[in-house]
Amino acid sequence: MDSELEFHAALTALSWQVELGADEALSETAISRYEEKPAAPPTVAVPPRATATEPPRPAPGSADKDAAVRDARQMSAAAQSLDALRDAMAAYDHCELKRGAKNLVFADGRPGARVMIVGEAPGRDEDIEGLPFVGRAGQLLDRMFAAIGLSRRSPDTEHALYITNVMVWRPPQNREPSPQEIAMLLPFLERHIALADPELLIIMGNTPLSALLGTKGITRLRGEWAEVLGRPALPMFHPAYLLRTPSAKREAWADLLSLQARLREK
Repeated sequence: MDSELEFHAALTALSWQVELGADEALSETAISRYEEKPAAPPTVAVPPRATATEPPRPAPGSADKDAAVRDARQMSAAAQSLDALRDAMAAYDHCELKRGAKNLVFADGRPGARVMIVGEAPGRDEDIEGLPFVGRAGQLLDRMFAAIGLSRRSPDTEHALYITNVMVWRPPQNREPSPQEIAMLLPFLERHIALADPELLIIMGNTPLSALLGTKGITRLRGEWAEVLGRPALPMFHPAYLLRTPSAKREAWADLLSLQARLREK
């Protein structure tokens, strides 16, 4: 009850003050609006902290990649025979493809043949047998070159073929080799060509075109003679491409005739 009386008394007092013209609450402490406020302390600008400039760091793993290529060059250069080169490649552990492959696919045919074929990479059949071009594409390759009198089984170098690939280990799912994988194995391929010492090279597909000529575009460059390591080289369609695109066999036949004509010149 007392609280209700106090409430009404307070309300009555407030109403009376409003009637007298009081329209705001005042503090019990007097405030002078004319006094100057103390100046705020000056803000001291703090210069940004200098940071040391670090030289750009190489990409992760780049040093390992450089070492892998350097080791490939040293190991391949030390090989003085095809057998020694094969042993060097078998001992080369930098390429991850080696871990998933069943066999090192080195070469087939007659060393010292006038014509050396450089293909792309082993497929499933080649990985199992350890020889290049033994699947359907290899059978087509044999028929193609037999048409101009050349064979990997010929005992004489005049009519023989010597065959290898850029990659000696099969890439998983027959994927295209990466630029780094090609760079690792290129020194071995170049040494392989030097030791086999063919008169003419056949570059079959985009992978050897990229490795040996530094470019791609086999459709554009096929049939155009180039020079690789001081030797005439003829880019041609890979037999696997011809199996997928039978209409390209006409161009392949024209390239074979061009090879035959070049062989007859010597």
